[in-house]
Amino acid sequence: MYRQPVLKNRRTLLERAEKFISDIYFTDCNLRGRLYGDSCPLESIASHLSAERIPFAEAVEQDFSPYSPGDTFGPTWWTCWFRVTLTIPESWRGKEVHLLWESDGEAMVWRDGQPVQGLTKEGEKTSYILTECLKEEDSHSVTLYVELACNGLFGAGHGSMIAAPDPNKKYSVQKAELVVFNRDTRELLTDFEMLVDIVKQLGEGEQRGYQALFTVNEMVNLCDPADPNTFSKAHSLAHKFFTQRNGQSQHTVHAMGHCHIDSAWLWPYDETIRKCGRSWVTVIRLMESNPEFVFTCSQAQQFHWVKSCYPGLFSQIQHYVKNGRFIPVGGTWVEMDGNLPSGESMVRQFLEGQRFFHQEFGIYCKEFWLPDTFGYSAQLPQIMQGSGISNFLTQKLSWNLVNVFPHSTFFWEGLDGSHVLTHFPPGNSYEMKGKVEDLVNTVRNNKDKGRANHSAALFGFGDGGGGPTQLMLDRLKRVQDTDGLPKVQMSSPDKLFSQLRAESALLCTWTGELFLELHNGTYTTQAEIKRGNRQCEALLHDIEVVSSLALWRDKAFRYPSDQIRELWRLLLLNQFHDVIPGSCIEMVVEDALGYYKDIRSIGGRLLRDALRALGSKEQEVVSAAVFNSLPWERNEVIELQDGAGQSGLALVRVPSCGLAAVKVTQPVAPVSVTVQADGTVLMENGILRTIVNKDGSLASLYLVSASREAISDDCCGNQFVMFDDIPLYWDAWDVMDYHLQTRKPVLEVVQPAQVVSSGGLRGSISFTLRISDRSTITQEIVLDALCPYIKFNTQVNWAESHKFLKVEFPVQVRSPNATYEIQFGHVQRPTHRNTSWDWAKFEVWGHKWADLSEHGFGVALLNDCKYGHSVYKNTMTLSLLRAPKAPDANADMGTHHFTYAIMPHTGSFQDASVIQHAYNLNFPLRSTQCCADTMPWSAFSVGSPAVILETIKRSEEKNALVVRLYESYGSSVTTTLYTTLPLREAWHCDLLERPDSLRPAAVTSAGITLNFSPFQIVSLLLFL
Repeated sequence: MYRQPVLKNRRTLLERAEKFISDIYFTDCNLRGRLYGDSCPLESIASHLSAERIPFAEAVEQDFSPYSPGDTFGPTWWTCWFRVTLTIPESWRGKEVHLLWESDGEAMVWRDGQPVQGLTKEGEKTSYILTECLKEEDSHSVTLYVELACNGLFGAGHGSMIAAPDPNKKYSVQKAELVVFNRDTRELLTDFEMLVDIVKQLGEGEQRGYQALFTVNEMVNLCDPADPNTFSKAHSLAHKFFTQRNGQSQHTVHAMGHCHIDSAWLWPYDETIRKCGRSWVTVIRLMESNPEFVFTCSQAQQFHWVKSCYPGLFSQIQHYVKNGRFIPVGGTWVEMDGNLPSGESMVRQFLEGQRFFHQEFGIYCKEFWLPDTFGYSAQLPQIMQGSGISNFLTQKLSWNLVNVFPHSTFFWEGLDGSHVLTHFPPGNSYEMKGKVEDLVNTVRNNKDKGRANHSAALFGFGDGGGGPTQLMLDRLKRVQDTDGLPKVQMSSPDKLFSQLRAESALLCTWTGELFLELHNGTYTTQAEIKRGNRQCEALLHDIEVVSSLALWRDKAFRYPSDQIRELWRLLLLNQFHDVIPGSCIEMVVEDALGYYKDIRSIGGRLLRDALRALGSKEQEVVSAAVFNSLPWERNEVIELQDGAGQSGLALVRVPSCGLAAVKVTQPVAPVSVTVQADGTVLMENGILRTIVNKDGSLASLYLVSASREAISDDCCGNQFVMFDDIPLYWDAWDVMDYHLQTRKPVLEVVQPAQVVSSGGLRGSISFTLRISDRSTITQEIVLDALCPYIKFNTQVNWAESHKFLKVEFPVQVRSPNATYEIQFGHVQRPTHRNTSWDWAKFEVWGHKWADLSEHGFGVALLNDCKYGHSVYKNTMTLSLLRAPKAPDANADMGTHHFTYAIMPHTGSFQDASVIQHAYNLNFPLRSTQCCADTMPWSAFSVGSPAVILETIKRSEEKNALVVRLYESYGSSVTTTLYTTLPLREAWHCDLLERPDSLRPAAVTSAGITLNFSPFQIVSLLLFL
């Protein structure tokens, strides 16, 4: 028998196979061109265009007009509903029939009043299966509705994905027809695709790659695209290749379906609800036909949306959750930013998320799931452990711009020493496609070879939703155990982490924060969102404290649990990792600011009601009073309004977590403000003495008790500086290191420093600078009696483009590290740039304060709503405003108000009470009224200044109060929580408020004795 010669030209054989399955070349005669058989037009298609996202029941009652494919509609963010009437030809009996639908919007198919399938061309879902095998008894005439959103999977960016949306974009349906789908052709195409990819990925150095090459070439020889009878022989060759097995030592890939959906990003919150519906109903369809398919899904908020808007779909999800195939993961309300939310906000993310999952599905998540946020706080391990979570999955550090993170699987040790088993999928993606490339990269990129032989592969379209496809599942099925590739098993997070933990003896440990060396601009972008977050966190804290105490003081008071929960959920939603960072479109910014407005409005009313319950009663003579929500006594100057609405100043002393009537007192050392001969202004209060130049900069800042100058020689503090701010691509996200080379001081004076208040309880001066012909800074510098810091109340009219505004304080302190407040503690970061790990932190995040100290002396920089910092050598810098143009073309434009403060001190920042003063700046004393004869009273106090009483709230489920404390200095301490409340018993509990039956708190007549290790968080249930 004559044998054909064996060709050895790799390129020609490979390209031959590629062209055989190409959707561009030779489709008239190749296999791809046979994917669809006969086709026929729809019987009719009619449309209704709506500016609103109306529900199905309302949509079907609208007037529909005839529509022809190719006709345009829109604009962006509108919705076009289609009524599709079709009749399947009798001659197609026994065949698989699809509705083929291609459009440039995101579509949902509705059948019999229920959502049944998402269709998105970008997500490779362009057909809806009408029947897998048309039978005689099947209905051949069907009416469907298609809900089409006028936006793509990634919004509607004008010219690029992250550009601001094009509001006038038009959309169309390019194809809408009935087709016969040739399933055997699809199966053989998948065989070819996988073999071609094996050839490419294994390369010329691997024998197995050549085996794949010759196998696929023989398949082309055997297969006649026009004759399906030839397909089986080609498929048999592929099957023989795929079933040649691995050895026992091969790496195992745990494949899990996934659909990362940003709760808002390049689209508004309301569109995310529909993205969830479209994506998850498609997952349910896949589960019905793929019994091995497992899907992981995070964010309780999104489940809550689907429950409200798609109750039928939610019931199906509950069924598959019970069967262990639709797996809720993460345990949080949303996939929040990992840097900016406060410690208590992070606790509430887990509290709300875990409680929702337990109430709806009867489960608590065991793994924290945060694949796409911009860094991870060093306190997260402790917060995870306290929320019943011991495993963590992410992959974002693969985006590092400078250093390659050294691990894929490791133990992450938090600030307090808590450990969580952590896995970064080595394929460096949370939206794989089940391709050979994904599997090969998973093995090649594993940085813990020899220590960990299992990895996750998350497959499915993500960010904008979409999720897995049948094709992805078919790819993975073929290579479950194929020689030359890792083993693949459909798995779950629990199986993965159980396997990793069982083989964890050689794993390494990473201690401290997981700092993302990218997206540093998100600490500053969209300043109003940052301000709203900080202020609303403080407001909700105060509402809970006052309401908890009112519950005890006034038996008629009703704790507003439901309202507080709804406000918290709004705040938590805005902490999503593309909202609070500011990396979202303008529509999302407007929604977020609207939610903050609602929190302030409703929360303000709740706070007033609770304060009223704490204070005066009807028919009683009342007096002005002040409430202090913080756990230490405060002696401060505040503004008060009299009965006629006139404001004035008062020096008040208020006990910890308590209330006091306003008593007129005078400071021992009043503030003095003196204009000097050279035009500078001298301000002093017995603690600080400062000289302010005409341009508002500080020529001197002198700590009287230490006889120490804080400002560096020949330098000025409070120096505003501008930088060019043009990143490589990610505009709202990134500030690049090279921006530091473009520094320009703001020097033009519009209004020189002038005295506003000449002293006594408060001294202040104001001035105005011109940044450019479009932007100005007006600032009031304030020095209060008894206050150890100078405040800078700032207004900026901002209309810049790709500029970055900061303020600098060069100080007379030398230290290799600066300290920054984070959630429930602080971290140190270098002030030098010795290594690439050091200089990658040229812009870092912090919360209410940053401090630079040497032995015996230091300077702290406090703020009320800023998060971006840098300390290089001896210059402390606070980042104020950016001006990116994508994805929000108007980001940060407008008027901004914020306050920062400078505080020189002796000793350490702990001993100087920097932490407490930063709290004071952020948590204002609350004005109220009380009975005229009310004596000052305190509900709680703590014996050690190292321990902060962070939270007082009512328990979610028990008739008890929850108090949360943390050790803030980094010390081991035994202290007492004192209370005047009638305490019966107290129990330790976790962050989900579940009591530890083995740990009753040590209650004495003086209070509750507590032991803390450094940065430890302690939660208690108090039964009164």
